Amino acid sequence: MRRQVRWIAPVILVAGLVALAAPSAFASPSSLPAAGPKATNLSGSITVSAASSLTEAFTQMAKDFETKDKGTSITFNFGASNALAAQIQGGAPADVFASADGANMQKVVTSGQVTARPVDFTANLLTIVVKKGNPDHVATLADLPKLTTISLCAAAVPCGKYATQMLSQDGITIPTAKTTLGQDVKATLTAVSAGDADAGIVYVSDAKSAGGTVTQIKIPASLNVVAVYPIAPIAASRNPKLASAWVHYVVSAAGQKTLLKFGFLPVPAQ
Repeated sequence: MRRQVRWIAPVILVAGLVALAAPSAFASPSSLPAAGPKATNLSGSITVSAASSLTEAFTQMAKDFETKDKGTSITFNFGASNALAAQIQGGAPADVFASADGANMQKVVTSGQVTARPVDFTANLLTIVVKKGNPDHVATLADLPKLTTISLCAAAVPCGKYATQMLSQDGITIPTAKTTLGQDVKATLTAVSAGDADAGIVYVSDAKSAGGTVTQIKIPASLNVVAVYPIAPIAASRNPKLASAWVHYVVSAAGQKTLLKFGFLPVPAQ
């Protein structure tokens, strides 16, 4: 099935968060050739395994890419990055992997599924989402332990790891009995929008995608963390030319413009 689904931030904000971002061993977008490889005579299809938080942005980018390069088809397998890495390591067909963290990308690099150096292509921030209208009057992270049910991503999922890091550094403990865990960030968001949880911690991009179904409570830069996303072609890709062209499109000016539109951030300077 095709395309499975299962504020441009001020520069000062990004700069203020650099110290909280996990250091990356991967390349920056500027390390790629400015124009990328010659993308002539592209054809065929590829499957991109991508973090679920990229659903809306990548879906739009695929439409734009396919319009630009007739005869190409981009199909997505969206999910939690840890699950996608495990699928790729298990031999599931994929041509490109885009992870919401460096740790899961490193897994497929170490096991040999990725031989090209991954590129950090975008970043994200965490935010609080609450029921529409904020009936519990949540104002800060410190209000979350007072609620009945808080939706978080599972511990092994990048958004869960980032949330755990943020809460720990901010000295906030949410009782396990009060949490419900989502298999990925979309499930975590849905628990709030459907009314099954009073609040949740998700990425800014996902809160943006939810529109008016939830209310967003921004987390100050001093309390937040940065999620950095790497991307790389899979070594066993059946269409390496198209896979490489997609990676270059994602880091191109056009791709970056779309990511910003959907609530992502530029990669922090290292």
